Amino acid sequence: MAKVQKQFVEFHDNIRLGQYDENATLREKRDIVLRKLREGLERDFGARGEEPPKFSPFNQGSYAMNTGIRPVEGDYDIDVGVKFHVSKDKHGPLEVKQWVYDALENHTSRVEIRRNCVTVYYFKDGKEDYHVDLAVYAAGEEGRGPLYLAKGKANSDAKYKLWEQAEPEELIAAVTGRFSGDDAAQFRRAVRALKRWRQERFKASGNGAPVGIGLTLAAYYWFDPVKSVDLLQNKTEYDDRAALEALVGRMLDNFQYVRHEQEEAWAWRLVVNVPVKPHTDVFTRMTNPQMATFKEELEALKQALGQAASEPDTREACLTLREQFGGDFPVPEESETAKKGGRSYVGSSSSA
Repeated sequence: MAKVQKQFVEFHDNIRLGQYDENATLREKRDIVLRKLREGLERDFGARGEEPPKFSPFNQGSYAMNTGIRPVEGDYDIDVGVKFHVSKDKHGPLEVKQWVYDALENHTSRVEIRRNCVTVYYFKDGKEDYHVDLAVYAAGEEGRGPLYLAKGKANSDAKYKLWEQAEPEELIAAVTGRFSGDDAAQFRRAVRALKRWRQERFKASGNGAPVGIGLTLAAYYWFDPVKSVDLLQNKTEYDDRAALEALVGRMLDNFQYVRHEQEEAWAWRLVVNVPVKPHTDVFTRMTNPQMATFKEELEALKQALGQAASEPDTREACLTLREQFGGDFPVPEESETAKKGGRSYVGSSSSA
C-alpha cells in the first residue's frame, strides 16, 4: 500500500493561504477598500449636510476561518463584514447597500450590488486580479445588537429583498473551535483539499459549483480525524487520505431524496444547514442537475482516494490523486517504499 501522507502535507503547503493578518498583500487590499468606503460615505453624506453612518468591519469567510486557498488562476476573493450602526427598521437592505455602492463606485471600474454583498473588483493588466466582497449588516443604532444581513439586489423580487438575521462571527467561532491542536490542522488540510478539488473539477461550472462554505460545513459536521499511534515509539501519525475518503463517504451517505422548493421537484440532494442563524441550507441555490453532477464528482473522488490506498506504487497513487486535485499535488520521481514499523492502532475520533 502506497504511503502518501508526505504528499498530502506538501500539497497543503502548496495551496494554503493564511488569514488576512498573515498575508500582507491581502491585509493591504482589505484596508484600502475600507478606507475608501469610509471616505466615500463622508463625502456623500457630507454633501447632503448629514452625518455619515458609523460602521465596524470584521473579517469573515475562509480567511477568518483559516481555510483559505490560493486561487488557481489569480482572482483572490476577500470577504469582509461591515456592521453599520443603523436600525433595520429605519433603513431598507437595498438602501444601505446603495450607500456602499455609491461610496465605492468610482474607486474601481467595476462595483456590483450582489445578492449577499457588494463586490469591488480590482484588475491588473486587463485581467481580474482580486475582488472584495463586502457583506453589509445592520447592527442596531449602537452597533451592538443582533446582526441582520442585507440581502437582494435592484432587480430581485420583493421577497428576496430583506434583512436576514445572521451570526457570522458565531459561525467563525464554531468552525475554528470544532477541533483543536493537530486534529484541527488535519481538519483544515481536508477542507483546503476539498476546495482545491472543487476548483479543479468544476472549472466549467461557474455558479453551478458547490460553494466553498458548503464544503467547509460538510467537514464541520462529518469530518473525523484519522491517525495511527505507534505503541512502541509512542508516535502519532495522521492519514489525510483516509480522513478524506471517510469524509467524502459520509457526505455521500447524507444525500437525501428531498423536494427542491425552487424547482418544485424531488431529487437526491446534500442538505447542509448553517449551524447558527439563519440555519439555511448552503446548497439550496444549486439546481437538481447541478447537485447530480456534484454527487457524481464526489463518487469519483471517493473512488480515486480508495484506489490510491490500494496502489502499491506511490508514484501511481499520486498520479491518481493529481487527476482529482490538480497540478499542485506532488508526484515523486520514483516510487517510494513504505517503511516497516511496529504494531499500530488506527482509529478516529467520534463525530458530533
